[in-house]
Amino acid sequence: METIHYWFNLLFHADKLLPALIQEYHNWIYLIFFIIIFCETGLVVTPFLPGDSLLFAAGAVAGSQGSLNIYTLLGLIFIAAFTGDNSNYFIGRVTGPKIFDLNLRFIRKDYLLKTHSFYEKHGGKTLIMARFMPFVRTFAPFVAGIGSMRYTRFLLFSVIGNLLWINICLWAGYLLGTNAFVKTHFTQVTLVIIFVSLLPALYGATRKYFQR
Repeated sequence: METIHYWFNLLFHADKLLPALIQEYHNWIYLIFFIIIFCETGLVVTPFLPGDSLLFAAGAVAGSQGSLNIYTLLGLIFIAAFTGDNSNYFIGRVTGPKIFDLNLRFIRKDYLLKTHSFYEKHGGKTLIMARFMPFVRTFAPFVAGIGSMRYTRFLLFSVIGNLLWINICLWAGYLLGTNAFVKTHFTQVTLVIIFVSLLPALYGATRKYFQR
């Protein structure tokens, strides 16, 4: 429970926790960011880790306090997300379609099936769209590997998706981090970011429901 509570606080109160973590770990904080983003994008068992909100908060701290370098964040997080994507892709390729038939406690089969369905409808664009959708972001490279998407095609969509996701989230935080309203209502802003990132999935689910 303590671990869940910690990640919940980091998700919604990153603006308060990050400065304390930076003060404690100094430049090692970049390694912590790298590990979190790599695990969130590269391991199907850790889709609960903060992604969008962490990037937004890191950008906000970089813009308002200057204790983080925005360009270091851009480069490092891109490497983390890109290597995470590739790890996930090859894990999916090795395990193959048989993973859908296994009842594994540490992998949510319903998320796998939803992501697979999303792929069937949107193809390679799923990798770009998934960057802005929690949970789907974690499973998309894995399912791409399972479906044996050609690796060169996967690389193209992975690079484009990561560049868009990282730049939008970090620069949004960087530019809005000094805004008094954002500082005062950071939790609410984080909820809005999460809600907006879920809109494509909500739209797809609603559309599918009314088409029955």
